[in-house]
Amino acid sequence: MESKTQTLDRVVIRFAGDSGDGMQLTGTEFTKAAAEAGNDISTFPDFPAEIRAPAGSLFGVSGFQLHFSSSEIHTPGDAPDVLVAMNPAALKTNLKDLVDGGVLIINTGAFIEANLKKANYATNPVEDGSLEKYRVHAVDISGLTVAALDGTTLSTKEKGRSKNFFALGLVFWMYGRDTEPEIRRIMQQFTKRPELGEANVKVFKAGYNFGETAEVFQTVYKVPPARFAPGTYRNITGNEALALGLVAGGELAGKSLFFAGYPITPASSILHSLAKYKNYGVMTFQAEDEIAAMGAVIGAAYGGALSVTASSGPGVALKGEAMGLAVMTELPVVIVNVQRGGPSTGLPTKTEQSDLAQALYGRNGEAPMPVIAARSPGDCFYAAVEALKVASRYMVPVMLLSDGYIANGSEPWPVPDVTKLDRFDVHHPTDPTGYHVYERDPATLARAWAIPGTPGFEHRIGGIEKDSVTGNISYDPANHEKMIHTRAAKIERIAQECGELDLRGDTSGDVLLIGWGGTFGSLRQATEELRSQGKKVSHVHLRWLSPLEPGLEKIIRNFKQVVCAELNMGQLRAHLRAKFLLDIQGLNKVQGQPFKVREVVAAIEQLLGGARLSEVNVPTAPTARA
Repeated sequence: MESKTQTLDRVVIRFAGDSGDGMQLTGTEFTKAAAEAGNDISTFPDFPAEIRAPAGSLFGVSGFQLHFSSSEIHTPGDAPDVLVAMNPAALKTNLKDLVDGGVLIINTGAFIEANLKKANYATNPVEDGSLEKYRVHAVDISGLTVAALDGTTLSTKEKGRSKNFFALGLVFWMYGRDTEPEIRRIMQQFTKRPELGEANVKVFKAGYNFGETAEVFQTVYKVPPARFAPGTYRNITGNEALALGLVAGGELAGKSLFFAGYPITPASSILHSLAKYKNYGVMTFQAEDEIAAMGAVIGAAYGGALSVTASSGPGVALKGEAMGLAVMTELPVVIVNVQRGGPSTGLPTKTEQSDLAQALYGRNGEAPMPVIAARSPGDCFYAAVEALKVASRYMVPVMLLSDGYIANGSEPWPVPDVTKLDRFDVHHPTDPTGYHVYERDPATLARAWAIPGTPGFEHRIGGIEKDSVTGNISYDPANHEKMIHTRAAKIERIAQECGELDLRGDTSGDVLLIGWGGTFGSLRQATEELRSQGKKVSHVHLRWLSPLEPGLEKIIRNFKQVVCAELNMGQLRAHLRAKFLLDIQGLNKVQGQPFKVREVVAAIEQLLGGARLSEVNVPTAPTARA
């Protein structure tokens, strides 16, 4: 049958299967194709903590959601229009999100009695009529994969592992994607075992050809390219962008970069990425534990290097004591916290914003630190540069917050012209005349970054309180209080670096929505949707959380109601209420998942209707797309 072509503005597709089914690879490869086609994209990988959870189990399902569009988008989408379910468990855990009338591609080869039982299905949903409200395409992907590889030398197990490429080929056909670039990528990925590359190409082509020849697939969907500002773009994840930002920051400061870290989800890939940039003078060190990593960056900063460490909440907890030492010694280090669900091990592969209180207060004594938060994968680049600039200019340790959603998600990123980025060259003093360790710059209150061993600059610093000028150990009560206030005042001076508030909407109105970090896309899109309906709603997104950005209090007081939306139980909200003594309501979610746009819209609409957020019942069922 000849296929007809239908043009769509945007599509949300989700690949789901066992953690060993290659769903992350499948989603990543289709994302590359969407990027090459010029679409705006946003992705959301979602996988279990176990390296390979028990096959067929409900908690072992791995998913990858991609939103690709011909117009600007901010999120990976609330609900998929297309769900590819590789086994019963994937169907069971993801079907609730599929929009009514959505396309459902099912690998019937995995719907055997044992797998149905693991997924708690009493009957086969492919046969019992329970999927009637969806456009179901039942395809024996497993069987067709094995058939495509008939005659090869691969084992039965190796053949089965290729089935994700059949699904990829089928979806390539559905959306009219060019296969040649993908075939080249597959062969490049398997250069060490070309027989596997050739096998996966066979299966990929089989999936594509099945879509073209099977009569059940009668429509090819086209999503035209999006209009971007002219420039060079690449698809980038948050951790990749953050690593590039650290490298660029080192170059802009005219300093070598030292990174010390200990592997922890979801921060580990920052170390992996930075290890590739030795040609830029980047030195990476995998420490034996989190405490050692923090100690290493303090030592490197003392020796004159621009120093960074990265971890997640549990690791940052271990770094806490040494972070206090960095505050006391006033050394420029950046501590990256890629937040995940807690407490303890918690939900290590899921996203959360529950480490804000830790970032603001998680050290003994009065130990304030500046805290900056990236808002999207691409923004991690600029947040990293800014963190390094502030650390070196103000001689302070800086906390940079990301989260699992940002770290693993991706978006098109316009590669900046590095020659146009502002330099912040670091200068170490060379004239020792009248040098004292804690003499300060009047504008920033920063002490000089003197390198030990420089003639005339021999000095010692440490964790015991020091004299406010000489740096000698001091137990004087008045001196201690002076140093406490000075360190706090230095943090407040950083407000002069914050720039304009990121405000969408008017400076006054009915509702002000406040957010920070990875909630940006959902909150911004919800605000635009509400404003398009004529509602007087504005959104301010905070980049700096300590110090708070200038002008925030004035804008807050201009709105009838203020809502702070965050993926925790209200940590920023509590901070703002204490700071401004205002009734700020909280929209909170702690499920290891980002906000859906519809959740935010529904909450604000009910708030405008007279309810308080504690009374709001946010809907969780997806609605059909018009």
